[in-house]
Formats: sequence, structure tokens, C-alpha cells
Amino acid sequence: MNWLDICDLEEINVLGSRIVSGPKGDIALFRTSADEVFALDDRCPHKGGPLSQGIIYGKRVACPLHNWQIELESGKAVAPDQGCAHRHPTKVENGRVLLALAPHN
Repeated sequence: MNWLDICDLEEINVLGSRIVSGPKGDIALFRTSADEVFALDDRCPHKGGPLSQGIIYGKRVACPLHNWQIELESGKAVAPDQGCAHRHPTKVENGRVLLALAPHN
């Protein structure tokens, strides 16, 4: 996997997000209260709302447009809603956030 060095972990607020540009549009990096980092395309599967502007709680983000709940680990909408935001692999090494661009199906 080709890992891209994005930023220092401290550059993403706890329970916050950061946007990076990807080849298919913006990617939102989310940081949980446990310092886990997840990356999803910055588009809700419902109406394309900016997930990066949503509220993060646990391992979910709530879309700011219609409050759809999206699982950060998988990108899947929480039932009864259906759909999936494209997920990209991330890891944190030596305090740095690394991102791998996963191909879109």
C-alpha cells in the first residue's frame, strides 16, 4: 500500500476533522476522542452533505444536512438509513497521520 504522510496528529482537533484533496474529490480525516483517525470521502451517501462539518461521537459522524449517522470504520450509514461513504485506510505512526488512497469501485 502506498502511504501518504498527511500531517501531525495534533493538527486534527480531537472530535474534529481535516480535509485533504484526493483525485476523486475531498477526503475528510476524522479524529476520535481515543486518537483514532479515519478517512471518508467528504460526501454523505444521502444528499452529498459535507461529513467534515458533522458532529463526531464515538466512532460515528452525523451528517450536518439531515443527521444521517455514518460509521467511521466502514463508511456505512446506520440503519434504517442505507448507503456508504467511500473509506480510505489510515494509520498513525510516530505521531504522524498516514493515508492510503483506496480505489473507488
